[in-house]
Amino acid sequence: MKTIQGVLTLSATELVHLLKQVKLVDVRRPDEFTGELGHIPGAELITLGPDLVRFLEQQNKETELVFICRSGVRSHEACLLSQRLGFLKPMNLEGGMIHWNELQLPTEKSR
Repeated sequence: MKTIQGVLTLSATELVHLLKQVKLVDVRRPDEFTGELGHIPGAELITLGPDLVRFLEQQNKETELVFICRSGVRSHEACLLSQRLGFLKPMNLEGGMIHWNELQLPTEKSR
């Protein structure tokens, strides 16, 4: 793991080893979640914006959240938002689902 612009960032290979210990939050649109790149099994779809704010307000601030998007930009924003809301260890998946797919790691395409 490394810190990029104030956000703890982990690679896809690092995430593989943490899947059972963290909560996966995919912040893309529903059509992206079920689309070409699919999503990581066990990820919860919570779109960046008001839906994510409502979700975060209901979570324990100590929960280890890994935010996921297409390339890592929106998930970086989600990490910054969660930090502002007091979360202790939000993490961003570096390279998002594009990199996850490049490594041919498991995905699902249904909801």
